[in-house]
Amino acid sequence: MKIILLENIEKLGKKYEIKEVSEGYARNFLLPKKMAKVITPKILEWALEKEKEAQKAAENELKEIQDLAGKLDGLEIIFKVKTGEQNQLYESIDSQKIFQKIKEAGFPALKTSQLELKEKIKELGEYPIKIKLDHNLEAEIRIIVETEENKE
Repeated sequence: MKIILLENIEKLGKKYEIKEVSEGYARNFLLPKKMAKVITPKILEWALEKEKEAQKAAENELKEIQDLAGKLDGLEIIFKVKTGEQNQLYESIDSQKIFQKIKEAGFPALKTSQLELKEKIKELGEYPIKIKLDHNLEAEIRIIVETEENKE
């Protein structure tokens, strides 16, 4: 029986793909769960249109993410922190603080899970941080940790 998938199904196929499956599998599992429809000329035309729309949406999303990666790449974020006599930080800088600064810089759509920070920053200096984006794209920002000037 020829069917069109209405969602991605592991070990069978992707959404809007046309597949040949046994009649029992289609009637007992796929069709009742609305995971597929039996192929008719009207359904086929609908599916091709939906597939084109999905492809166009994926291309637009990829373009947006590429633009975001271009804007993020090379971004420098400066942290002014209080330090002790030996230039040790009184508080470490974690991914949450970095994420907050990135949001303030005008990138609210990112999530903390996208930051690739292996351990908290505990010393002055410059640190490259990778940001993982969708479609296997990455951007690299620099975190600069400087001592706060005392106004005494």
